[in-house]
Amino acid sequence: MNDILRERLIRKLDTLPEEKIYQILDYIDFLESKYAPKVSTAPNPLKRFAEGVEDTLRAGRVSAGVIGGTMSVMNKAVGVVTGVASAGKSVATEIAGVVTSVASPKQSSPTQTGPAGPVATSPSPTSPPAETPPPPPPGDQRK
Repeated sequence: MNDILRERLIRKLDTLPEEKIYQILDYIDFLESKYAPKVSTAPNPLKRFAEGVEDTLRAGRVSAGVIGGTMSVMNKAVGVVTGVASAGKSVATEIAGVVTSVASPKQSSPTQTGPAGPVATSPSPTSPPAETPPPPPPGDQRK
């Protein structure tokens, strides 16, 4: 569907009361089941849940105003949960990147340039740093 047609449909839908919009939704579902060449893409599980709640309310003959208010709240909840999920995924990706970089450090031996060209040198052994005890916590005045 092109953008102009999509915007035109939305403009027309915005002028109708919610009861009529649900009738249009039912008609679109009917047309989709009869004539759609492909199955529509399934929404994510949270949106599918919200649509199920909406369908249940409609089947229970709940007023369109109540359904609209309920769906508004559910839409906000779905947005929050989706945001939290994407933030968690981002954090997990960053952690995986850090773990990967720490687990596989690049091991290369330093080289020196001598009269005959580069010469590999072995790392010089270093003594471990002398460990100093941590400072006492504030308020601990024992001597």
